Amino acid sequence: MANIKRVVFFVSDSTGITAETFGHSLLTQFEHIDFDIRVLRYVDNMEKAKQACQAIENVVASEPQRPLVFSTLIDSAVRDLIAASGGVWFDLFDTFISPLQRELHQSPSHTTGRTHGVIDDSDYTARIDAINFTMANDDGISTRHYPEADIVLVGVSRTGKTPTCLYLALHYGVYAANYPLTEDDLLETRLPVGLKAYRDKLFGLTISADRLHRIRSQRRPASHYASLGQCRLEISQAEDLFHSSQIPALNTTTMSVEEIATTIMSRTGLAALSALA
Repeated sequence: MANIKRVVFFVSDSTGITAETFGHSLLTQFEHIDFDIRVLRYVDNMEKAKQACQAIENVVASEPQRPLVFSTLIDSAVRDLIAASGGVWFDLFDTFISPLQRELHQSPSHTTGRTHGVIDDSDYTARIDAINFTMANDDGISTRHYPEADIVLVGVSRTGKTPTCLYLALHYGVYAANYPLTEDDLLETRLPVGLKAYRDKLFGLTISADRLHRIRSQRRPASHYASLGQCRLEISQAEDLFHSSQIPALNTTTMSVEEIATTIMSRTGLAALSALA
């Protein structure tokens, strides 16, 4: 049976990150529907609201089912206009703001753009420093800065080390480095010399061979590097290394970068910057 298709709008008066994150989390619970995602950002005045309405109304007129509209809009006039455009309306802020207002006995400020603003200059600087550290210590080019690292991710090529390190730095202010296990490293069947001093900081990433084969085939199709046999061999060797060296490891096969990062934070006990957590 073919999957159902449904158009989804994420509408925000700012970056749209909150609407996307919350909306995606809800939509992932419905596996047999193909969602056509459309993000309308910075809808912060009536002119832009009218344009957003037109986009939604066009879908209402052309599709057999109404689009889903997830909103984090603050301005009531903008919100009311778009809510009347014919889509199925989900107000992610109002759902929680009203009961919070009743419980806290205080009216909200209704200020746009607060969700991802700079909360504290020192935390902002620390986050930038963490990103710079991660970029400078990507792919095991050098291990000389590892004493400053909070964590060092290890694994074979294309297991998600780099994006996870960047997510850890950006969202949690973690100094994350990564070290790719090469064929030479894996043939040794023991921890690479350059990593021995940092054993307590190491965390392994692994993945199913089939998934790794598909990922590598997109990068280098029909290559030895991407072959299923090579993927199986490298994964097996890497997992043996993690076990023999007592390195905690995580299988990333079905996980998003966000899930990988948060799982690592939980399992390692790493502390996030308070303003970023």
